[in-house]
Amino acid sequence: MTENGVAKRLKVNGIVQGVGFRPFIFQLAEKYGLKGDVANTSSGVSIHIEGPAGKVASFEADLSAKSPPLAVIVEINSQRVAVKNYPDFTITKSKGESRTSTLISPDVSICDDCLAELLDPDNRRYRYPFINCTNCGPRYTIIDDIPYDRPKTSMRHFKMCAACQSEYDDPTDRRFHAQPNACAGCGPHVCLYDNQRNKISLKDPIDQAAELLKQGYILAIKGLGGYHLAADAANSDAVMRLRRRKLREEKPFAVMSVDLESIRRYALADGGEEKLLTSIQRPIVLLRKKNPSCLVKEVAPKNKYFGVMLPYTPLHYLLLKQGFTALVMTSGNLSEEPIAIDNDDAFNRLAGIADYFLVHDRDIYLRSDDSIVRNIAGTKRFIRRSRGFVPIPIFLKNEVPPILACGADLKNTICITQQDKVFLSQHIGDLENLATYEFLKLTAAHLRRILDIQPEIIAYDMHPDYLSTQFAREQEVTPKIQVQHHHAHIVSCMAEHKLEGPLIGLSFDGTGYGTDAAIWGGEILIAEEHDFERAGHLAYVAMPGGSAAVKAPWRMALSYLRDAYGEQFRELKLPLLTEIESAKLTVIGEMITKGVNAPMTSSLGRLFDGVAAICGIRSQVNFEGQAAMELEMLAADAAQSIYDYDWIAGDTVNVQPAPIIRGIVKDLQQGRSAADISAKFHQTLIRLFTDLCAVIGKDRGLDRVVLSGGVFQNSILLTGLTDALEKRRFTVFSHRQVPSNDGGIALGQAVVAAAISSR
Repeated sequence: MTENGVAKRLKVNGIVQGVGFRPFIFQLAEKYGLKGDVANTSSGVSIHIEGPAGKVASFEADLSAKSPPLAVIVEINSQRVAVKNYPDFTITKSKGESRTSTLISPDVSICDDCLAELLDPDNRRYRYPFINCTNCGPRYTIIDDIPYDRPKTSMRHFKMCAACQSEYDDPTDRRFHAQPNACAGCGPHVCLYDNQRNKISLKDPIDQAAELLKQGYILAIKGLGGYHLAADAANSDAVMRLRRRKLREEKPFAVMSVDLESIRRYALADGGEEKLLTSIQRPIVLLRKKNPSCLVKEVAPKNKYFGVMLPYTPLHYLLLKQGFTALVMTSGNLSEEPIAIDNDDAFNRLAGIADYFLVHDRDIYLRSDDSIVRNIAGTKRFIRRSRGFVPIPIFLKNEVPPILACGADLKNTICITQQDKVFLSQHIGDLENLATYEFLKLTAAHLRRILDIQPEIIAYDMHPDYLSTQFAREQEVTPKIQVQHHHAHIVSCMAEHKLEGPLIGLSFDGTGYGTDAAIWGGEILIAEEHDFERAGHLAYVAMPGGSAAVKAPWRMALSYLRDAYGEQFRELKLPLLTEIESAKLTVIGEMITKGVNAPMTSSLGRLFDGVAAICGIRSQVNFEGQAAMELEMLAADAAQSIYDYDWIAGDTVNVQPAPIIRGIVKDLQQGRSAADISAKFHQTLIRLFTDLCAVIGKDRGLDRVVLSGGVFQNSILLTGLTDALEKRRFTVFSHRQVPSNDGGIALGQAVVAAAISSR
């Protein structure tokens, strides 16, 4: 060592295991002629580096600037230490520590290098459907514990052959310590079965599966985070059979195409959307349909968009390169059930849907549905945050205690906190049955184990009947902190942007339990992390039939019409009223008058439902949010006017829906189209809530507005309200890292609970 020699001990925290980080460090040390060692630890990666001061400095600079594609460096602690005169640089065995705080990489798509090998007839892994390296493939769904080493993954059942082991042991190879490393000689295999579980002996089951899809059969295909149900998206009969068997009448199906060129045949994608499609996460991206389209209308009926993704596993590529424009690739489940991941479970649950099963023998430890995103105003917006993004954490402004937040009942996700990090789970689903509830419990246990976090606080929704509330109450941990639903929505967005209150929060959704036991959903809050004030809301109207009104928007239409016109609403000349039996009108009226099974709601989501039904767009829905979605899809490009609106001032502002409803009825009676009415309705809401924020902001001295809740999945409302508020000199914040719907609410629950516990 020269007289200028120095030594540093570097501790790197982040996603630095299973992503080729140690061989990257090895090669970087070789580049600068430095000595020392590198090892995985339970808290990340530990590096001892020594050599000339200038070269050590260059090494440190390159460490963060040139790290592997899947690595996410959160923190580097650098400490000057004594020179030990290492003879060379080595990669040493993983070192256990008392506390686990390393981050785990999500599952990501096959990389370009592996794809080239997959399609190269001269490569030893030609057409091997489980090809991967340190830059790609499964991670989160196959890991059982950390440090992330092969014996703690589902690959422990496959002993590497000599060739694979040589790659695995070579620091200069891109498969160095790639835990799922395998080949056709030593790794997992694919088999084809019929739905009676009879194995079909074939040389190439993937080619036969493609042929069956071309013939119109439905296949259950085991993927990265679970099973898909697949059908040819250009075959109307196949898609309709899939709908009937899956009990999914109209909700759009996702499709997968082999490349962007294929996607351009049936959908429009701008540069931002193509960037999302080709990202390593490979989410489903909502793309505007081409008209006419070469895909059948049954893929996404009454919708302007297709949900589209590119292949992310080698198996997907091998299937799709058989000449398909697109395959329907929808979750392998019956509607409302968790996606199947186990082969036995898949045969038991999907045999009535799929004609054939393309399965493999690599276990999936934790299911993970496809993520769904939409590009709005040049920004990625999550509709579902799952495969490809979980378990990358959300980073908070301040450290918080270990908290388990249990989420909501619809679109459930949970989260667990560690210092300044929030680990939001993958999509769990709607907690409507025992199977999904068991998935919730499994996910919570898995997160606790792989993160080595024991929660000290439980956060949960105020609704007493939610299964997530039941789950919270079953936990032995105390304290347990209730968090109001819409407060959690606003704070989830505040947490993303590292904001502190007070500020104005617009929390718009379909359902949330209020502090007065009513059903909230059109809320203007003055929000801080620890508390909120309800500054305003949509005026209450009855919700006849309770939850039945969610599935039957005509019920909400009658409630809004009665609110606007009194009992005279029955005399209105509206198509909707002629379609409903007189006896039903009488019963609904009595339910509202007597308050029998007619809870009061301030929900903006229910107002969207009511307007959709009044306009004749949708009287019954087959999935949550369908009426509101179709109302948005139908809207004309621009509205030239708005409806009258009004609110009643007071300690809490009451926004009156009646003037808007009367304006809509008048337009209908004058023959205005539903498309024009929808556009006018959207613009009215934008103007109304902008004006209201201006009044409240001036009164309270507030100039920041946060937008959250499922209604803000509506592109017209999100974009229009953001623009209008910014023109009034507000700074506007909306979701970018988690969904605005209930899939992001656990984040808000955790931060609220932390704030309350610290007071």
